[in-house]
Amino acid sequence: MRYLLSIFFLFSLSDASSAYELGKKLYMKNGCFSCHGRNLEGVHKYPYLANRAKGYMTYKLQRFRSKISDTQQQEMMIPFAVGLSDQDIENLTTYMYEFVEQESKEKYDDEYQTHGHGGS
Repeated sequence: MRYLLSIFFLFSLSDASSAYELGKKLYMKNGCFSCHGRNLEGVHKYPYLANRAKGYMTYKLQRFRSKISDTQQQEMMIPFAVGLSDQDIENLTTYMYEFVEQESKEKYDDEYQTHGHGGS
């Protein structure tokens, strides 16, 4: 019986996603990328989030969840953070802290060169 339980336990662990993957899914699902970018690089005046200190990011998200912000621009984070659980914050901050940019298979071919004078 213990043998069967241990096998079941191992299979259940293999299905579980890592905190990094769960954080990535949450980041995309909540639309964080629209201001902070798909690669957490920050867009326009919004800050980058890639590889930021986990403790600091946890502190900031917990403050936003508590409806506390330091600036008027930060106030827009409150509606996004209000519904986050402690586990959601843990997953998001893990994703931000451990972020590694992955190469996209689909890229624009920038090696294209024209030849000739334009075809007249």
